[in-house]
Amino acid sequence: MKFRTIALPKQPHTTPEQTIERAREFYLQMNQRRTVRDFSKRPVPGSTIKWAISAAGTAPSGANKQPWTFVAVSNPKIKKQIRIAAEKEEKNFYAGKAGKQWLKDLAHLGTDEHKPFLETAPWLIVVFQQNYGINEDTGERSKHYYIQESVGLASGLLIAALHKAGLSTLTHTPSPMGFLRDLLKRPKSERAVMIVVAGFADENAQVPDISRKPLDQISVFIE
Repeated sequence: MKFRTIALPKQPHTTPEQTIERAREFYLQMNQRRTVRDFSKRPVPGSTIKWAISAAGTAPSGANKQPWTFVAVSNPKIKKQIRIAAEKEEKNFYAGKAGKQWLKDLAHLGTDEHKPFLETAPWLIVVFQQNYGINEDTGERSKHYYIQESVGLASGLLIAALHKAGLSTLTHTPSPMGFLRDLLKRPKSERAVMIVVAGFADENAQVPDISRKPLDQISVFIE
């Protein structure tokens, strides 16, 4: 079976030394990224969010099915509805649904069922995975592959793009999240994966005093 190809877009010549420096610069920038729960009400242009989502859409995916939908919400009324529904699920979670060990592991982060950032932050980006596609001509289902991996890659790019733009983020995963599909009127083929809360951090924002594992604890080099 023949398939169409195009030439790889030309990239500026890069020396090995430049690759090291660029990788180092990106690491230093991303190492400043922290999950934020204290957001400012400062507005963020919709175009900023559109560019960040466009960057997320460049992620690789199984068979290039691109099985993701990003629903960006700035409407105060809808954000309030999301908060009410999320806090209802979170109340059950922290009341014991999560189990003792999970709650113990979360204790040092100081989280609870109250999620004011869902209203304070200017944008909520709800990430949906498309469990299958729909053929526009026939209405039949089309299979998607490596859905969770593909959506995970796109979500990581989204967070990196938002950080690059100078914004702070929080990944919020109330469980279950079925209310998001209903509230945002998404098709049955989609399932909510997370809410990426995005905006400027409050000038007095505080974050937990935690550290990241060093390189030798997260990698193995076989040369």
